[in-house]
Amino acid sequence: MPIRKIPKNYSNVTGIAAHSKADGQAMFESTLERDFLMLLEFDRNVERFEVQPIKLEWMNELGKPRSYTPDVLVYYGKGKKFTTLFEVKYRDDINKNWSVLKPKFKAAIRFCKENNWKFKLITETEIRSTYLESVKFLLPFVRQGAANENDMMILDDKILELGTTSPKAILASIYNDEWNQAALLPTLWYLIGTRQIQIDLASKITMTSKIWKR
Repeated sequence: MPIRKIPKNYSNVTGIAAHSKADGQAMFESTLERDFLMLLEFDRNVERFEVQPIKLEWMNELGKPRSYTPDVLVYYGKGKKFTTLFEVKYRDDINKNWSVLKPKFKAAIRFCKENNWKFKLITETEIRSTYLESVKFLLPFVRQGAANENDMMILDDKILELGTTSPKAILASIYNDEWNQAALLPTLWYLIGTRQIQIDLASKITMTSKIWKR
């Protein structure tokens, strides 16, 4: 559960995202944090995550109390990865405020070692990518679910028959008219988003992208 409430911020986008893997409210203080939470929601290796789960406290070299609340604690599936405490920051923010941030990160590293966790600083370089755009596109279809189980079976059988194909080609092989193709398309994106049908998530998703059965 988050240990503190994120205040409204008029220089950054703040809010609460609806994520099924979030333990407590999935609050964010920037669009970068929002995007990172979206990646966690989509990641099959992630079991659950907590936003601002702990407050670290220590005394600095002058004997003054200091504290720091890292952004996200991520729990992975058994045997996947170490539980990881993430701090999400823009690279420019790190460069400008390194002297302030460094003691906080050192405290987080110490705490993680004591708990057999990992601490990781993640920036827009790792978060903002074509993969993120693929996740943003597919996640709504995953959340919506498949409208018709029969459509799922039709698509599954057809891709086994065709092998490597494309969204445009597989729809055209099932229906001749555009209306039925359009009705089938959300289910296809759902199957791709749930990885029942494969696609290169690191490339821009189009109707001519290669898709195949796992």
